Amino acid sequence: TTHLLLTATAGFFAAMAKDILGEAGLHFDELNKLRVLDPEVTQQTIELKEECKDFVDKIGQFQKIVGGLIELVDQLAKAAENEKMKAIGARNLLKSIAKQREAQQQQLQALIAEKKMQLER
Repeated sequence: TTHLLLTATAGFFAAMAKDILGEAGLHFDELNKLRVLDPEVTQQTIELKEECKDFVDKIGQFQKIVGGLIELVDQLAKAAENEKMKAIGARNLLKSIAKQREAQQQQLQALIAEKKMQLER
């Protein structure tokens, strides 16, 4: 019984010491090592750290994807600008050809009119 009484008393004092230390902000972990943080808070902190790392990794992947998308859009914009310039060049060439034909037509009509006048003489 003495041994039982000593064990109960030691348990009581250990619980009391644990409460007093807990109030002072000190805690025992699962290995009975003295810690400043509550083991539950420590575990939550570790979990939060892991979640933050996963989040940062996902953000990094997202940035790579967005970077690739921006590069692709830039390439498409350059290609569209090149095609636009080609189309403007082709339109200007067609206008130039149309003006040349108009001028040739006027010259031919003037030549026809001149030849008719020569024939009438």
